[in-house]
Amino acid sequence: MKLFNTISLALLLSCLLIACSPADTAKTGQAPVTAPENIVLRFAVLGDAEPKPEPEFPHLAAAVADINQLATQTKLDFVVGVGDIAHKGTLIQYDNATPVLQQLTLPFYPIMGNEEHGSTVERFMQYANSWNAGKITLDAPSYVLEFDTVALVFASPDHGRDFNDDGISWMLNQLKQLQPKPVLLIVHGAQTGVYPENADKGIQHPGFAGVIAQPNLAAVISGDLHMDMNRVEHSKQLGTVHYLHIPALERTKIPDETQHTAMFRVFSLSNNGVVQVDTYKTGNATPLAQHSYSFNLPRQP
Repeated sequence: MKLFNTISLALLLSCLLIACSPADTAKTGQAPVTAPENIVLRFAVLGDAEPKPEPEFPHLAAAVADINQLATQTKLDFVVGVGDIAHKGTLIQYDNATPVLQQLTLPFYPIMGNEEHGSTVERFMQYANSWNAGKITLDAPSYVLEFDTVALVFASPDHGRDFNDDGISWMLNQLKQLQPKPVLLIVHGAQTGVYPENADKGIQHPGFAGVIAQPNLAAVISGDLHMDMNRVEHSKQLGTVHYLHIPALERTKIPDETQHTAMFRVFSLSNNGVVQVDTYKTGNATPLAQHSYSFNLPRQP
């Protein structure tokens, strides 16, 4: 291999800046750098579907096919859904989404969204388990997946996209019981104010501030807003918590409805505590470098 003994001053300064940057600084717009053998957990996340006016799911089907293909090429453990699969929770939407989601070769861990609350929790649970026939069984709309270095807390809203006192208490108890283990919180919508593109839409319960304040909360993963990843700030750090938006698969609303690009995201946790978030456009095997984001999990004592 031929080694070059000259390096541009700009490149050298760039390397020095990276080396001196804080270890917990989030990084955006970079290509993935984590070696596959260092990945300890990897999962895909699907955003809102709830198509209208027709109950058809072509982009969801494309994402499922892409994830199945990805799972044959690299480590992929399961798939997460952030809610709003069935518009207004109607039977025809559930029925039409079901054969698509049953094509997933990996376990699918969904939560409810405000659309599923257009019907009943019982209907959601029936279909959620039918999507996972032969893989997993879910006993409740909110639950926890715990691993050696991280836990995922899946919190379905109690009504609409918000929580009542019991829901807030449940989340607080899970985070406290899991301390000091870092937690990724999956909710349908983040709290109001996180995304200025629609700052009034989201979790409004004042008790959610106590959830966000827990020292082991690393990130909030949410959907709901149907934002165009190409035209909004979709990944950010506020205080000590990272916020990751999952784009809607079937239609975009923000900043407008004129452009729609179906995408899903993949979270990869390496053995050094770095979480790499990659974004895939359906039909493309390579993640989009401009939407790359990474952060460090809180260090356990």
